[in-house]
Amino acid sequence: MVEASGNDEQRNGEGQGPDERNTGRQPAKDGQDPTRRPFDPATQHFQGLSGEQPESFGDADAGLSTDDHATIDALRPGTALLLVLRGPNTGARFLLDAPTTTTGRHPDSDIFLDDVTVSRKHAVFQVEGDSFVVRDVGSLNGTYVNRELVDQAVLRPGDEVQIGKYRLVFYTARRAN
Repeated sequence: MVEASGNDEQRNGEGQGPDERNTGRQPAKDGQDPTRRPFDPATQHFQGLSGEQPESFGDADAGLSTDDHATIDALRPGTALLLVLRGPNTGARFLLDAPTTTTGRHPDSDIFLDDVTVSRKHAVFQVEGDSFVVRDVGSLNGTYVNRELVDQAVLRPGDEVQIGKYRLVFYTARRAN
């Protein structure tokens, strides 16, 4: 099982996107230089005028609105939230409050993502103990966590899940101190 981490470093704006499967390009294999990735304009980042660097996966809270913070703070233990960071319905929120939540382009999916880059049955989010796991269910374009192609991955708060052209940020209920 591939375990995703919210602390992965970005590689100067280069990354992988779901269209790589369609072009015959594959992620770097063992023994290859992992910093040499195919160009993907959808994930290219530029340094800002003031010299700031693009936000990393672990800084996903930085772009949240007051309402988003309030929604995350109100999550019940054992639940999670996906916020659409990029895609046709940017800003949408999806609550993960069932043992299994299906995602795909099929209208009967729990999370309906209506775009041709999403398979009818694309991925599932499942609760396993105290964790949430995302599993690809044989999609054409793959499922990515923090821009890494995965069959399945344990999610951590702030992880970015890419399903087709949708980029969703994962948040869990915050634990009481």
